[in-house]
Amino acid sequence: MAQEHTVKAFDEDITRLRGLIAEMGGLAEVAIGEAMDALLSGSVELAQQVIRRDKRIDSLEAEVDRLAVRIIALRAPLADDLREVIAALKIAGVLERIGDYAKNIAKRAGQIEGRQRFEPLTLIPAMAEVAAEMVHDVLTAYAARDPAVAVDVIGRDDKVDAFYNSIFRNLVSHMVENPSTISIAAQLLFVARNLERIGDHATNVAEMVYYAATGNYHTERDDRGSN
Repeated sequence: MAQEHTVKAFDEDITRLRGLIAEMGGLAEVAIGEAMDALLSGSVELAQQVIRRDKRIDSLEAEVDRLAVRIIALRAPLADDLREVIAALKIAGVLERIGDYAKNIAKRAGQIEGRQRFEPLTLIPAMAEVAAEMVHDVLTAYAARDPAVAVDVIGRDDKVDAFYNSIFRNLVSHMVENPSTISIAAQLLFVARNLERIGDHATNVAEMVYYAATGNYHTERDDRGSN
């Protein structure tokens, strides 16, 4: 009976841990979308909403840290269970960073003048859509423990990088040809860089999901396959 109680308590802790990660991920995903909406519309009010909500993501990360440490200390998980706890601990830190990048984008909402007349701005939403989809899909992979979806997310990081390179070249050209656009172009370069980092972090989460589900590191698996 005592062992049954211990197993039930452990299952409840793991369920709680998964729930916290899901909530963090959901908030981070919403933050990306709202930050972009604020940027494109110039809504400072919406931007402030994103900035305020980031505190909730921070508090959830702290809660994940406490719960993960408690699980390891009290439950002494092994093998698959230990991998899941460690992965959740790392994923929480990455999601917190994604929330920070969304907050950084939101802070630029009131600083871009003449956005309707600035053609390179049209490239930013497409890049944001790809990055946000990566975050959404990697959270789906985490919830389903699906390594195949995680691998698919990892493969899409190249697309985000290609967007960043294209936007970078476009904005630099605008700055050279039209010095009056330097200020807005610099702000958009900052936004594009944050979106590129969101893609990188979604890839990091995908690699952790892959490890938690299979016990193998995705990069190591690729290396073995190429030998």
